[in-house]
Amino acid sequence: MAISIPSAYIETFENTVRQLAQQNNSRLRSCVTEVNKQSEKHNWDRLAASTARAKTSARMVSPAGGNGSGGVGDTDGLTWTRRNTTIAAYDTGEVIEQENIVQMLIDPKSASTENLVMNMQRQVDDIVIAAALGAAGDGAGGTSALPAGQIIGDYSTEISLDFILEVDELYYANDVDPDEPRYIVIGPKQRRKLLQLIEVTSSDFQSRQALATGYLPDFLGFNWIISNRLNVPLADQLDCFSFTKKGLGLHVAGDISTRVAERADMSFAWQVYLMMQMASVRVEDEHVVHMKLADTVT
Repeated sequence: MAISIPSAYIETFENTVRQLAQQNNSRLRSCVTEVNKQSEKHNWDRLAASTARAKTSARMVSPAGGNGSGGVGDTDGLTWTRRNTTIAAYDTGEVIEQENIVQMLIDPKSASTENLVMNMQRQVDDIVIAAALGAAGDGAGGTSALPAGQIIGDYSTEISLDFILEVDELYYANDVDPDEPRYIVIGPKQRRKLLQLIEVTSSDFQSRQALATGYLPDFLGFNWIISNRLNVPLADQLDCFSFTKKGLGLHVAGDISTRVAERADMSFAWQVYLMMQMASVRVEDEHVVHMKLADTVT
């Protein structure tokens, strides 16, 4: 007689779907300048620094040029430039069959929607990262690359105290307002390397105990963001970067929106659909620093 006890075994399931480990929110969106405009393009107008002239005699002709060097007829005025964002559309979705719903203990529509929202949140970070280091539209049909002076490193060195100080020095050399919030985006290995530095972990230098809490303190006035979405040029290389809130702009024409509806053309399966319309641009080159770091820990 065959033994049939295993056929009486019972399987149990969780009441909720467990979303596997993943970044569930945008880590960069709150750190950039965001505008919400329902338009195809948005222009970010910029005005360069001007200088005053020395008044050397009485009744001098009033200066007309922004550099203070000329008189009424001077055409050398203030220098206006522009950066431009052109909206791009993004979407994602999933189709859930009616039979899937009735055969499961949970409603897959809710779990699928949650998963797809996290998908779109990560896409926002990808948009910002690409804009930070990519070509920036100038509003006249051309593009502007990040100047070589705003690039530090050659992927041969790991992050270090001196490397961070070099980034900090560049901000001061560019006359960036010290009160402007500054951010540095790095990967997990850079975080590990920083936590090996006594200047980061010792209470002699920091009021927060980084090793005790695992929290990376606001070292040297920077807000530190850990991301797994940074560009990897080659093995053991990582395109990290630093920026201020004024340095990057995010144009939101349509925020993340969700639609869930039955599809009559697909056996009344449920369609989960998400979409957004966004674009980002590097508004001020002086406020963005490309950090070419070795993605290693030695």
